[in-house]
Amino acid sequence: MLVYPSSIDLCSRTLPFLTGQLTVRRKEIGTRWRRLSAARQALLALAHLRCGDTYAQLAAGFGIGIATVYRYIREAVEVLPTLAPSLAEAMRAIRAKAFVILDGTLLPIDRIAADTPYYSGKHKRHGMNVQVLTDPFGRLLWASPALPGSTHDLTAARQHGIIEALADAGLRCWADKAYQGAGDLVRVPFRGRRLKRWKRRHNTTHAKIRCVGEQAMATLKGWRLLRKLRCSTNRITDVVKAVLVLHHASA
Repeated sequence: MLVYPSSIDLCSRTLPFLTGQLTVRRKEIGTRWRRLSAARQALLALAHLRCGDTYAQLAAGFGIGIATVYRYIREAVEVLPTLAPSLAEAMRAIRAKAFVILDGTLLPIDRIAADTPYYSGKHKRHGMNVQVLTDPFGRLLWASPALPGSTHDLTAARQHGIIEALADAGLRCWADKAYQGAGDLVRVPFRGRRLKRWKRRHNTTHAKIRCVGEQAMATLKGWRLLRKLRCSTNRITDVVKAVLVLHHASA
């Protein structure tokens, strides 16, 4: 196999941050020796999460076995989610914002047709539903645990307690048509084809505000591993939280 040097399009602060977390982890479990240093392990994990490099590619590039690559990446993914903000913590930070934007996204996974709960009729593919909160400038604030792709966005928002948290905080929220019925604080566009002129103008203004939230989706999908997840669905929530923590560390 040919090996060549490459780069990772992340802020230079990200590597020392993850290295520090892995160093603390090694001290906690009493690790004496590893094939890779904490810094190299952090680099390996970032290459997997950001670039989507496979275990075989990373094993060849770092000169270790595939099983070792798997263990190193799993350890990094397990360390980071504990640092991710909970919804309550995120809401305390969001209270200072004028409003927030709520949207859902589907993270594609490799599943067969028989895996019905993971099939999204809207996107016509298998995946996991993740709800995202962004600020008025499109910055990613919080990402929810992953649910099967067949889950409706409004159902997912209620299940995660997002609607209730927004109501308790009295915070205005912009969202798309999928969230109709979420309450007065969640502003959604009007539905229908033959709308009155003022309703069409309202929808246009609403779309201009809400489209900023797409920047957060692009930020999330910028971590190429999330464009096609091949791991167990039980681990996807940890992967999403790990990405969120690394994103905030590099911001």
